[in-house]
Amino acid sequence: MSTYAFSIDQLMELAGLSVACVVENEFRHVAATPLLVVAGPGNNGGDALVAARHLKHFGFLPEVHYPKPTANPLYQPSTHRTMFAHVVHASHLSCSSDLSRYGLVLDGIFGFSFRGPPRPPFDNILTLLARSSTPIVSIDIPSGWDVERGDPDGRGLHPHVLVSLTAPKQCAQHFQGLHFVGGRFVPPSV
Repeated sequence: MSTYAFSIDQLMELAGLSVACVVENEFRHVAATPLLVVAGPGNNGGDALVAARHLKHFGFLPEVHYPKPTANPLYQPSTHRTMFAHVVHASHLSCSSDLSRYGLVLDGIFGFSFRGPPRPPFDNILTLLARSSTPIVSIDIPSGWDVERGDPDGRGLHPHVLVSLTAPKQCAQHFQGLHFVGGRFVPPSV
């Protein structure tokens, strides 16, 4: 995206707003119930933080959970902004009863650069989310999926909604739920 002079922070803002708009449009009926935002260590986690802030402004009750806190400098502005917006930070998830109080889960754990089997603590949170009946919205690709092959090993999430960013990734052809494309800010020629 450097061709178009977008900074990573700007891209996260555009992506997070797109995701928040999909959630606001499709899940308005759960706005009064806490919403779990699971933020991973990379850019998808940053997108999730931005979405959490916008969802708070839209009247939702987001709670951010970091399975493994990161010192990623890209997170600092988004983390600060979510705290300023009074977004709650959930401290611990260990069993399915912890998830039962949420009306929706926003999956921002892994993105398109994910490779190999999930490692601790992400393996446990993916298992917990996969076993839950709470609806899941995944950002860009479902966490645990290979960007090209999807989830051939069955270790990834199978969300109800996928919000592809900029353009669908190859794995989206294996996705069975509602699919949206957000963050379309580059010319069609790209």
